[in-house]
Amino acid sequence: MCPFRHISGEKTVVCKHWLRALCKKGDQCEFLHEYDMTKMPEYYFYSKFGKCNNKECPFLYIDPESKIKDCPWYDHGFCKHGPLCRHRHTRRVICVNYLVGFCPEEP
Repeated sequence: MCPFRHISGEKTVVCKHWLRALCKKGDQCEFLHEYDMTKMPEYYFYSKFGKCNNKECPFLYIDPESKIKDCPWYDHGFCKHGPLCRHRHTRRVICVNYLVGFCPEEP
């Protein structure tokens, strides 16, 4: 992932400063200056602490759990990081048919 900010032709996220009438960039801003609920920026405080007390908060709430990706090592049987792993460890029930040698669900 590139560490530098890229300005794309399409403004995909509403400017968090514009929402508070504090954006100084005007037309030069790389973010959207219109109220669009589908393009609201993520609310950092909610992502970090899981709560917001403002009933009229315009920001997008994303459950922090949904951002955690599954651990590829755990999915293959073993993760050396164990409970300290930053990825999700999801126990999966093994297919009984697979244990016998053939699963009709597999392609």
